[in-house]
Amino acid sequence: MAKKRYDDLSKEDLIKLLERRDQRDATRFGLVWEANEIEREKALNSDFVALDLDPALSCNPSPDGAFKNLIIEGDNFDALRYLKMCFAGRVKCIYIDPPYNTGNKDFVYNDHYVDKEDLWRHSKWCEFMFQRLTLAKDLLTQDGVIFVSIDDNEIGSLRLMMERIFGGNNFIATCIWQKIDGPKNTATHFSDDHEYVVVFALSKDSWRPNRITRSDEMVARYKNPDNDPRGPWLLGDLAARNPYSEGRYAITTKTGRVIDGPPAGSYWRVSKSKFEELEADNRIWWGKTGDNRPGIKRFLSEVRSGVVPQTLWTWQDVGSTRHSKQEISKILSEENDPELFTTPKPVKLLERILGIGTNPDSLILDFFAGSGTTAHAVHKLNKEDGGNRRVILVSSTEATADEPDKNLCRDVCATRVRRVIEGYGETEGLGGDFAYLRTRRIAPGRLTDIDHAQVWTALQLTHMPTIRPFDEGQCFAVADHDRQRLIYVPHVTSRDMHKLAKIAAGSPATIIYTWQPELVISKLKDATNVQVEPVPESLARRFGMRI
Repeated sequence: MAKKRYDDLSKEDLIKLLERRDQRDATRFGLVWEANEIEREKALNSDFVALDLDPALSCNPSPDGAFKNLIIEGDNFDALRYLKMCFAGRVKCIYIDPPYNTGNKDFVYNDHYVDKEDLWRHSKWCEFMFQRLTLAKDLLTQDGVIFVSIDDNEIGSLRLMMERIFGGNNFIATCIWQKIDGPKNTATHFSDDHEYVVVFALSKDSWRPNRITRSDEMVARYKNPDNDPRGPWLLGDLAARNPYSEGRYAITTKTGRVIDGPPAGSYWRVSKSKFEELEADNRIWWGKTGDNRPGIKRFLSEVRSGVVPQTLWTWQDVGSTRHSKQEISKILSEENDPELFTTPKPVKLLERILGIGTNPDSLILDFFAGSGTTAHAVHKLNKEDGGNRRVILVSSTEATADEPDKNLCRDVCATRVRRVIEGYGETEGLGGDFAYLRTRRIAPGRLTDIDHAQVWTALQLTHMPTIRPFDEGQCFAVADHDRQRLIYVPHVTSRDMHKLAKIAAGSPATIIYTWQPELVISKLKDATNVQVEPVPESLARRFGMRI
């Protein structure tokens, strides 16, 4: 589109143009918040972000010292910028349970809780979420999907914000989770029984949900009151609201009573001839007396193994808040006060989400990790189906000016996931692992101060499915995956070049990262399988920074 020129407009014409623009912006449909009026969020910055691996807080490395799952301690704005550098376009499924902005100390902005008296409460929440969801979008695969838990405090804002970020045409569904298993009789007006899970795809045309495996509770609904040899069945309604030209005719019951037609406003879903075929095949049920309005028998043996996901999720199917509190209390009771985190989600809820949105090899991200339920569900699914799902959790300490020593990530999230992996009490461990990492900001002008261990972590996360600690005693750090060799060269001298050339030649494709690219290129100029990248320039470029 050609750029509009304003040079020839008079002052009066420019004023009219601006007035029309102001009127348009004031009446445009969508979400508006006072981003320029509120105090700027201190977490927003332009620094480079590095990760420091803490082996002491990490869990269950493989025999060669590798980890495939990550728990990242730090502000999720920093973590998301880092993950974008390494994982852009690689995350299949994102689930988040962000603060609901209830005003009851659930949302920290600039080291203080936002309370109900804050006049900018909703604008702060919108700005906070917009910055993070915008980054998260770039992490999704083309067929990726994001699930966001929320309640009535911000459901309207969230839906409009996600339409703005992902596009309204990529909205999938708003699922309703029945979070309690009984009414709250102490409620002043209504018992608050539900929350929402808002679902958007990066591309609605590319994403398709997995069918849900029938639970034991669903299978139990199939009965066989007439001892049909085809086994248990579930009664389906013969009437439907969809207009059907052959869907109006009289039916005579087994007792001789005549039903003139379907209920008002509906149609029989099959023609008269098809109905007679079903009746001859004993697929019509008239009730035990033979006088009921007929229904169609749906046999368990004939339905597909899974069912299309529905938007109403009952506590019987996916658990309740009571279940989730029991789960975390049982896991943490021996080491931590379970009241340190009071709003966990049930594992069955995350199993439902991951069952819909992932496959056994998916990469999953939760950047409001809370108590670590997402990782719990991932390890449980991997244990059950032998999958190789990988999970990245991001959790802040949630320290405030009043609680400077609080560390939710270390004391709740990582502790829970560790106990789930290793086992607790009489509960057998699920297996799995995680590397515990912390974000660290590095000013753009100080990027040459980045540690070798931080460089090696970033390179592995970019090119490899696992990460290993950096070994200061080795001349080169080397990792292999899928016919590619990754080499990091902290320092190199001419006498090291023969060894480096030999290592590089041992793979069909080798990529070398080095602080001395000219020297390496000159010595390996005849190696056709080698790509040489400069450090730290290559990291800065991938991060979107100039140095």
